[in-house]
Amino acid sequence: MEKKNAKACISIISSMIIFGTIGLVRKNIDMPSGCLAMTRGVVGGAFLLVFYLIKEKKFAIKDLGKTGLILLLTGAMIGVNWIALFEAYRYTTVATATLCYYMAPVFIIIASRFCFNEKLGLKKLFCVITALIGMFLVSGILNSGFSGNNELVGIGLGLFAALLYATIIILNKYLSSVPPYEKTIIQLIFAGIAIAPYVFLAEDLSTVSFDTKSIIFLAFICIVHTGLSYILYFGSIPKLPAQTSALLSYIDPVVAVLLSALVLKEPIGISGIIGAIMIIGAMLVSEL
Repeated sequence: MEKKNAKACISIISSMIIFGTIGLVRKNIDMPSGCLAMTRGVVGGAFLLVFYLIKEKKFAIKDLGKTGLILLLTGAMIGVNWIALFEAYRYTTVATATLCYYMAPVFIIIASRFCFNEKLGLKKLFCVITALIGMFLVSGILNSGFSGNNELVGIGLGLFAALLYATIIILNKYLSSVPPYEKTIIQLIFAGIAIAPYVFLAEDLSTVSFDTKSIIFLAFICIVHTGLSYILYFGSIPKLPAQTSALLSYIDPVVAVLLSALVLKEPIGISGIIGAIMIIGAMLVSEL
């Protein structure tokens, strides 16, 4: 492997490891999910903007009028997507929430058949069915049914976040003319702005804890999970084949599942492990 590609691989692997720890960090922040998502979007987007201005000395997007509506819509959807995912972490385990979230490729495969008239071949159909069975196993219903309404809510929120993410990916196909850094900065900042009315009207901000631990972990999500990880990710994408980037992205759920079991001591069980392997394996095969 060329030295340039090796560095790009290390960067994208690092970003995926960082992404994989977000559930663990979320568990240590005493803050409503909407408030956390709003702060992440605004602060993370601002951090990325400062970095980009230092690097490129300019920030300009051509033909924003043609793509502006989709750009702002996807930004708002990112904000809602984060709220759903952060809430999923509260109601169920990090492993279950993450694996629900990684059902997004399944939704994309199915949607592509109708949105872009892409053929759903036998291999992709097999992958979709395998991932769905894996999701059934991860849910834990085979062992003793759902462990409570909270578990069901967590799974539902995780799948809703996955559906939103899949929709964002599909809509981003119409934003190919917008450079990735500029697109991401606008989407992140607008994600925070778009959900601000919900945060101030619907959430009880009096319960927000600003103790030292929460502030440190909040800064970690804004600067490291959003700013730094996006810099590593977008800086690596142009230097690697698309398939390599896609395959390396599955380091994220593996890290999340391992941390859930080893650090948080959250139960996953044999059926959950098999389901996790089926989901991640099915999506890996679909990329090959």
